[in-house]
Amino acid sequence: MPDCLFCEIISGNVPSHKVYENDKILAFLDIGPVSRGHTLIIPKEHAPDLNAGSCESAMDLMRVVHHIAPSIIVALGAHGYNLGMNHGACAGQIVFHTHLHFMPRYEGIPRSFEKQYPSQQELVEVAAIIRKEIGVS
Repeated sequence: MPDCLFCEIISGNVPSHKVYENDKILAFLDIGPVSRGHTLIIPKEHAPDLNAGSCESAMDLMRVVHHIAPSIIVALGAHGYNLGMNHGACAGQIVFHTHLHFMPRYEGIPRSFEKQYPSQQELVEVAAIIRKEIGVS
């Protein structure tokens, strides 16, 4: 889809810090994370929001969450996580391509939804730690 940042990431035209990929879903680190390891999980099928996509795509999205969540928690030493999805501009959706936010949470660190801006090197390192635990090279 032209002018869709996430479609450009899927196609490889825009770089990302991938942590998991299969034929239907891509997971990569958010460049403005609210916590260490904040991952975006997106269907490769373009749909501006969850309701515009197929039910199969939504189920594929949750299968991947179920698959990678335990590995992200172990890899980063997190103690829990938040899942979030913004549906529509009034709900805070900025990129109009269905996506789910996976936000690891850590005991002793207050929960915040304020964006952080880690260095590219830190994102590279976090992605590598997660990929290793998931078993992705």
